[in-house]
Amino acid sequence: MFKKILIANRGEIALRIQRACRELGIKSVVVYSEADRDAKYVRLADEAVCIGPAPSAQSYLSMPAIIATAEVTDAEAIHPGYGFLSENADFAERVERSGFTFIGPTPESIRLMGDKVSAKQAMIRAGVPCVPGSEGALPEDPKEIIKIARSVGYPVIIKAAGGGGGRGMRVVHTEAALVHAVQTTRAEAGAAFGNPEVYMEKFLENPRHVEIQVLADTFKNAVWLGERDCSMQRRHQKIIEEAPAPGIPRRTIERVGDRCAAACKKMGYRGAGTFEFLYENGEFYFIEMNTRVQVEHPVTEMVTGIDIVQQQIKIAAGEKLPFTQRQIELKGHAIECRINAEDPNKFTPSPGRITMWHAPGGPGVRVDSHAYTNYFVPPNYDSMIGKIIVHGDTREQALARMRIALSETVVEGIQTNIPLHRELMADAKFIEGGTSIHYLEGWMAARKR
Repeated sequence: MFKKILIANRGEIALRIQRACRELGIKSVVVYSEADRDAKYVRLADEAVCIGPAPSAQSYLSMPAIIATAEVTDAEAIHPGYGFLSENADFAERVERSGFTFIGPTPESIRLMGDKVSAKQAMIRAGVPCVPGSEGALPEDPKEIIKIARSVGYPVIIKAAGGGGGRGMRVVHTEAALVHAVQTTRAEAGAAFGNPEVYMEKFLENPRHVEIQVLADTFKNAVWLGERDCSMQRRHQKIIEEAPAPGIPRRTIERVGDRCAAACKKMGYRGAGTFEFLYENGEFYFIEMNTRVQVEHPVTEMVTGIDIVQQQIKIAAGEKLPFTQRQIELKGHAIECRINAEDPNKFTPSPGRITMWHAPGGPGVRVDSHAYTNYFVPPNYDSMIGKIIVHGDTREQALARMRIALSETVVEGIQTNIPLHRELMADAKFIEGGTSIHYLEGWMAARKR
């Protein structure tokens, strides 16, 4: 096992990784920017090193600074968390070339899954169900593009091969708009991701967003840890997640979960990963794989009792998975609300000093947050300041516990999206379960009328 790990991230995930290290008896090195000097995890770290000013490009995205810090602190491994450099194959390669262990997949796996075209082709080969669409990147010939769209059927969606986070996508409803949409998306993809390749998929009208959590070791063992429903989202950004997904037959979930685990074995995947699907009319369709720990991993931890971050570390240290698929059992229901420092109606960021912070408690309540009273939320990074996660024997109990937890939470000095969460926990359609990825935006539009 490692003696010292460098945490190449910030915020709640830095604190989360730090806690896993402490439980395993591993010392942690935290890197931080000048904007995060007073963060809780910086104070709690065994060692903390400032690697640059507030802008991410000069701190958390600076590969030389992170590698140099690992060298001077004698760290053995680097955990990238999520975001920043977590899915950067060049960084993973540089970490390992410098003599450290990258706590994550191989650079080859990150590259394979980072390109949406190659990822989809790999999933087709592995027998994972995919959305109907082009077999690869779209050709230059407009006539061929039109021919592909006719075979897929409108509406279609044009996606950047190197895109992510909801960027580099355009829905097309008519043939007249197709070629221009492809050209525009290509230009945007080249500028944003350095890769102008785009591909086409059938656009599903009212799907749900359901994902499968996997773990794989270096001994060709792979398991899946149930599913998460992440359909409550705005502009492709998740707001509420839950496990298991309400209303989907377990046998249907099991079939796709087994295929995901088999795909991991086939491509030699290691560590934690998430297969993301659209689910509509009883069918799953693969959209992408995230080769890192997810923001919403706690809901899976709550229903399985498995510490995903600790497993990431143990796998990277060369240990075998301590359980088989048959030993994994889902118990109860978990819900997570992402708490963002933002206007709950306009969704504009609300950085500033938190003058009062009181986290909820009680049975089945977990709070993952780096915030505290007098903490200054910097304007330089993502607005998420924490997550409230609840667990109950049933979904109804979990919903009740989340309502109580949200009612107990106090955040003063800045605005947060807690009022939005309180409304959604009382919404009849959400309580019923099974809402599509378009539901929240429609709900918000209706509320403004």
